[in-house]
Amino acid sequence: MENEKLNIGDQFELAVSFSQDDVKKFAELTKDTNPLHIDPEFATKSIFKRIIVPGFLSGAVFSRVFGTIFPGIGTIYLYQEMKFKKPVFCDEKYYARFMVTQLVKEKKRAEVFCTLKSEQGETCIEGNAIIMHPEKIF
Repeated sequence: MENEKLNIGDQFELAVSFSQDDVKKFAELTKDTNPLHIDPEFATKSIFKRIIVPGFLSGAVFSRVFGTIFPGIGTIYLYQEMKFKKPVFCDEKYYARFMVTQLVKEKKRAEVFCTLKSEQGETCIEGNAIIMHPEKIF
């Protein structure tokens, strides 16, 4: 994506997974100690039957991609709407997908539709983001 300008319809995809150690670090950092995320015994009694990755940890992949890859360094993340549709589990493969749906050239902003899908194609998270980039949106 280096030195490329964003256009409507541009897409990007990144394979990701989350470990139980990632979840533990997130819990320590945020103080979100919901046992559904960190206690296997508690989680087995839930509707999910096992530990799930916190929604904001799994959704953080959007920030990672915007700030480092698509469009990359210099991106300012202005807005994110997320719908949590299915649980995300540790040590499974997911795909973060992005598609530019609108450009506001005078403000150097883009609207991007974001999803996190399981390897089986189930949508776990979806939503719209608004980003700004002074050099890649014009």
